[in-house]
Amino acid sequence: MKKKIFGLFIFVVLALFIAACSSESSGDADGKTDDAGKDNSEGGSDSKGEVEIFSWWTGAGEEDGLLALIELFEEKNPDIAIDNAAVSGGAGTNAKAVLATRMQGNDPPSTFQVHGGEELNKSWVAADKMEPLNDFYEENEWMDKFPEELIDLVSSDGNIYSIPVNIHRGNVFFYNIQVFEDNGIEVPTTMDEFFAAADKLQEAGTIPVALGDKESWTATQIFENVLLGKLGPDDYKKLFAGEIGFDDPRVAEAAEQFGKILDYVNEDHASRNWQDSAQLVANGEAAMLNMGDWAKGYFANDLDLETNVDFGYFAFPDTDGEFQVITDTFGLPKGVDNPDDVKEFLKVLASVEGQDAFNPLKGSIPARIDADPEKYDQYGKDTMEDFKNSRLVPSLAHGSAASEGFLTKANQAVNIFVTQRDVDNFIQALVSAAPEM
Repeated sequence: MKKKIFGLFIFVVLALFIAACSSESSGDADGKTDDAGKDNSEGGSDSKGEVEIFSWWTGAGEEDGLLALIELFEEKNPDIAIDNAAVSGGAGTNAKAVLATRMQGNDPPSTFQVHGGEELNKSWVAADKMEPLNDFYEENEWMDKFPEELIDLVSSDGNIYSIPVNIHRGNVFFYNIQVFEDNGIEVPTTMDEFFAAADKLQEAGTIPVALGDKESWTATQIFENVLLGKLGPDDYKKLFAGEIGFDDPRVAEAAEQFGKILDYVNEDHASRNWQDSAQLVANGEAAMLNMGDWAKGYFANDLDLETNVDFGYFAFPDTDGEFQVITDTFGLPKGVDNPDDVKEFLKVLASVEGQDAFNPLKGSIPARIDADPEKYDQYGKDTMEDFKNSRLVPSLAHGSAASEGFLTKANQAVNIFVTQRDVDNFIQALVSAAPEM
């Protein structure tokens, strides 16, 4: 009896051992995870998952560019799923609010759109929410593929935290060519020439400058460009670094000039968004529009207007040789489940192929300096050349030059100034907001 019991014991142990080995072997062969949650199909690396791309690109042109980028990624990475988590409305305001809630709740998207500069650095880098990408840049030999000043814009304390996918220019005017020709207007290069042209247009019954400041950033963009013209690129940077005060006489001069520009805008500006104001220029009701060159994408892709036939462009007066940079970037948040998959998306986003798929549709130019100019229209070619040869400065209106706290108060001050035109109160409001920088 003892021998039988012992034999039965040995049989059960062997059966269990064989079953365990068979289970482990099956897991390896099928690429399933073991009890520790590891994927054995690729030498123990994390399983291929889903990359959530969080942005506010839902409008025409920008959505087309994003979808082209996603399509390219899926061709190169068919085993990684994409979740396009774009949030519409408010020129990014709605998306940024959702993002803030998620980041504070330790539920970051795989990667998210953020403007290079202080919007990135003073928010998510300062909060220790982003992984540094220095080694990633070195591994992919990107350090000489982006301008040094641009890499500085996505860096903090010696670490690089995001990858620029595009470049928009903020200090540019778009104009209706037929309206200029009908009124004998030459492209202005100085503010004196600009105001002379505006007077001529106004006398002819045409709105000189279209504005839609239903959201105040559009007016803030005009003000920052006047500031750039008054201060020049070095002192402009010093202003937002706190090395020059907002009580500098040149800031007051810029405010006076900003107020004068507002004398030439459409009366219903407060009820219009930027697309509505662009429509005024497209229809010939207004002559000019100061807007980032996403407006070029809107003119060409939405309204089917032809560059240098229906609309032209020129640098904001007194800022020739300077380039107000607005760059959309993506990084790697801390705590994501599949960082290797996210990096595969960032590689596509940073590649020449990726940037050339995205930017012609978006209306922007590539952030890389070795992209193919032949994929872009004449506006793109001209802007790429300017980008390489101009002084680059960050945009206040689009979150690059100063912190979100300062920008919020600056937008409020601009909004009040547009209504009241009180230079002293405007300057005082900026001085009071300066500690937020």
